[in-house]
Amino acid sequence: MNPVGDQPLQSRDDFQQAAVKLFKPLRAHFSPGRARVNPGGTGTSFPDVAVGLEGFARPLWGLAPLAAGGGDFDHWSLFRTGIRNGTDPSHPEYWLPSGDYDQKHVEMAAVGVGLALAPDELWDPLSAETQQNLVEALNQANDASLYECNWKFFRVLATLGLRSVNADHDWERTQETLNTLESFYLDNGWYSDGPADERPCDHYIAWSMHCYGLIYASLAADDDPKRADRFRERARQFAKQYKHWFHQSGAGLPFGRSLTYRTAQAAFWGSLALADVEALPWGEIRGLWARNIRWWLDQPIFTNDGVLSIGYRYPNLKMSESYNSPSSPYWAMKAFLPLALPADHPFWEADERPLSAVDELTVQPEPKMIICRDDEAGHHYALTAGQNSQYLEKYSKITYSTEFGFGICTRAQGLAGSAHDGALVLSEDESHYRLRLTVEDATVDGTTLYSRWDAWDDVTVDTWVAPALPWHVRIHRIDTSRRLHSGEGGFALDRSGNEDPDAFEHTESLGRAFVQYPAGTGGIRDLRGDRSGCVVNQDPNTNVCYPRTVVPTLTGTHDPGIHWVATAVTAASADHDEQWDRPPVLTTSGDTAVVTDAAGETILRCDADAPGPLDAFTV
Repeated sequence: MNPVGDQPLQSRDDFQQAAVKLFKPLRAHFSPGRARVNPGGTGTSFPDVAVGLEGFARPLWGLAPLAAGGGDFDHWSLFRTGIRNGTDPSHPEYWLPSGDYDQKHVEMAAVGVGLALAPDELWDPLSAETQQNLVEALNQANDASLYECNWKFFRVLATLGLRSVNADHDWERTQETLNTLESFYLDNGWYSDGPADERPCDHYIAWSMHCYGLIYASLAADDDPKRADRFRERARQFAKQYKHWFHQSGAGLPFGRSLTYRTAQAAFWGSLALADVEALPWGEIRGLWARNIRWWLDQPIFTNDGVLSIGYRYPNLKMSESYNSPSSPYWAMKAFLPLALPADHPFWEADERPLSAVDELTVQPEPKMIICRDDEAGHHYALTAGQNSQYLEKYSKITYSTEFGFGICTRAQGLAGSAHDGALVLSEDESHYRLRLTVEDATVDGTTLYSRWDAWDDVTVDTWVAPALPWHVRIHRIDTSRRLHSGEGGFALDRSGNEDPDAFEHTESLGRAFVQYPAGTGGIRDLRGDRSGCVVNQDPNTNVCYPRTVVPTLTGTHDPGIHWVATAVTAASADHDEQWDRPPVLTTSGDTAVVTDAAGETILRCDADAPGPLDAFTV
């Protein structure tokens, strides 16, 4: 059941109603004391009390802005009762205490934002005793250790809420925390999600680092004007980068962790409006924001009773993280921050506009990406040099596609469970494959990406990647002391329709594999012709976009020694299969190898005598 299926999602009033309708299915899941909400039965890494608080607090990300903007909501008594009981040490639904690295600090931050935006509903009606209990609860973030990442902002947001209602708070501690957060800044509007150059650059930079910074700039500009100006200026720069992560349809790039937060992808655009930052023309900002929300709410992402499910483009526990509870997806409500703005704000008065000045290729050194926008093929994707994270499949592949998603590993043996789409994987036994592990070096040089990683102590892989739309080229240098089997995948294709033999096509031969389905086409070629082509059915429910997928694949065997492999990959969601007959070409002469596109333009050039790995290939 889609609770907003009948909502046109065009006007401010439409989005106000959407926020209320998204909340409505949760009403049946409030606990007797109203302090906890848990709409499902799956588990998570943190205790049930934090799960219940998460379900209670996360809707406030949308409902508090709704109240701030004068929108109607008839169930504030649920939240007032929940706050009273959740902060009462004698009540069985007491939330606290909140200790070091406690998930409850994450959720109490939403309560802090609620106090700042909707004090008439969440503070003023409370008794003096409940107000004091809530002050003590929010201040616990000052005494706790928090992870060195976006979590630091949760202390800031809790303090902002207390400061907004003139309650006791530690402003000096907040300023120290903000100084730490600013140390995570890189360049061009990018932060890392933790100590600079040590943590990933992903959607968290938008929906956390920038979003919270802009909330701070909106609420604390008079108290801390210089910092507020820095947050605004960095957001202006970031907007020009982040816009390339979105397809014109509104779909965002599936990359990184916490993808189950879905419409949180729109939170950055909404927070620009909240902080009055016209980083792009208002029509473009509103278009990016609204198209993303509409795209998401048109996907099958709800349970049978209308609750947001765990998953990405469909319900899917396999792709979730250990901290995803049944209530976690309601961080999606952060998208509704613009509801706090009056109807005459330029954000609401602007007509939606498509993106302007978007190039086919956008190089982004901070996340080590090249964003490719192939409008003729209907394909929007990122080439990456890889980032380090415990969630390998979500950061370390070569490609991430808005149209075709990406796969995650499972326990299925062989390539079916290896998540080899968009990646090179290696195995000793053809049962268990290794993705690109810890990236020792990653560099962006023009439109060439380079990375080095060790698959084993005695196996090193150097990889170069370059776009040549509608293709991209990958060169791998495998230095191994053991016999290995390799699998290299193109983009994963939705195999819906393969019940009809006339609806799809597989082509498998030496050096190539090609697939064609109603949802698109994709292929992979070995530019040296050494490896075998095949089509692999991925383990079901491993792709974040489609439950059943196939991957055009190249497989090879490599004895101890140094091996060079050259690959070209293409895919299209539009009717564009003629590109398959115009692949890049590899030619060699002495110690030099050159990859050219179909028009003869050089993509990569390799000199075997080059002094260093990055120097081996030049554009």
